[in-house]
Order: sequence, then C-alpha cells, then structure tokens
Amino acid sequence: MDWSSNPHRITDPQALEALYGKPGQASVVKEVDYIHPHYRAFIEAAPFAVLATAGPDGLDASPRGDPAGFVVVEDEKTLLLPDRRGNNRVDSLRNIVADPRVALLFMVPGVGETLRVHGRAAILVDPPLLERFAVDGKAPRTVLAVRVESVFFQCSRALIRSRLWQPDAQREPASLPSLGTVLQELSKSAIDGVQYDRDLPGRLQTTLY
Repeated sequence: MDWSSNPHRITDPQALEALYGKPGQASVVKEVDYIHPHYRAFIEAAPFAVLATAGPDGLDASPRGDPAGFVVVEDEKTLLLPDRRGNNRVDSLRNIVADPRVALLFMVPGVGETLRVHGRAAILVDPPLLERFAVDGKAPRTVLAVRVESVFFQCSRALIRSRLWQPDAQREPASLPSLGTVLQELSKSAIDGVQYDRDLPGRLQTTLY
C-alpha cells in the first residue's frame, strides 16, 4: 500500500500537536536525564527489557532477559547490560557499532507501568567486566555500557488494554505454529521441523548461558 499521496497523512509536528494537544504536566516532569532512585528500583526489579537500536540496514528491537537486576545501575548515568547467548545474528550489536543510540523498555511481571531509557551504548570486552556477569562460570562475550540521556515511566494503559499479565489471557503454545513448522516451511524443508521442535527444549536449557 502506498501512503505517499494519502491526503489524510500526517507529515509534520504541527499537525500532530493540533490533533493530540500538548502533554500534561505529569508527562513532562517524569522525564529526567539520570537514573533517579525510584527509577533504579524499577530497573533492578525488571527481569525483562526490549533493546531498540538503529543502523544503516534498518531498525531492531531485541528481547533481553535474565533474573531481576540483570541490568546493573553502575551509577546514575550508566547502565551495564550483558549480551547473553542468542541466535548469533548480533543485529543489535551491528547497529550499535554504526550508531550508538539505543532505547530500552523495562517490564516487571504484574506491574502495569514500564520504564523507558534512552542513551548511547558502547560495546565492551574488558575481561574483568565480562567476569562480573558470568553465570555458571560462563561470561557473556560482550557487555553494553549505556550512557543515560533520558529516563521516564510509561503509564499502564497499554498493559491494561492488552491484559498481558492476566492469567486467563495466556495462550497455549500449541495454538500457534511451532518454530519447527515455521522453519521447515521457510527453508522449503531443508530443516526438519519435527526434529527441530523435538530438540529445542533441551537445546534451550543447555545454551542459556
């Protein structure tokens, strides 16, 4: 679909402001350029975050998770985030090499509010730093050091509407195509989907770190 000639397309900030109005006082004062102690408590309680990056080949939003506190508040302007094992595409890291701007969205199970952090990241491989984040004797290959530029909480409306934390909203995995089903079709059967699904639980457990 081509939206370029749509007469109802918004193309400038003035049109947006005319449509939505100005933000309220609470929406403005909640934003600070450092990790306030209240925001620190939220980060340290979060076992999950989404890391957003931008690079010459496009955008990326990548899930990051570990036990609560896995993102370390080194000081009020610095966050440390270990890069755990994944699919080895390293899309986020490739983007950061080209463009250090990042955004993080922190989520705490059962809590409706989320926390947004914007900043600039560096990819570090200092051996002592990597060792700080070792789990079961396995250190991450890299650690992201994020220089914080903006922090604020997001209200709970989105999670209330989505009913994300409600037990009766949970889906049975079998109600969606399995990963093996997807891979077998996309690979034109070069990947055995049944075998992939059979091996996946064990592979996940042995490759978490």
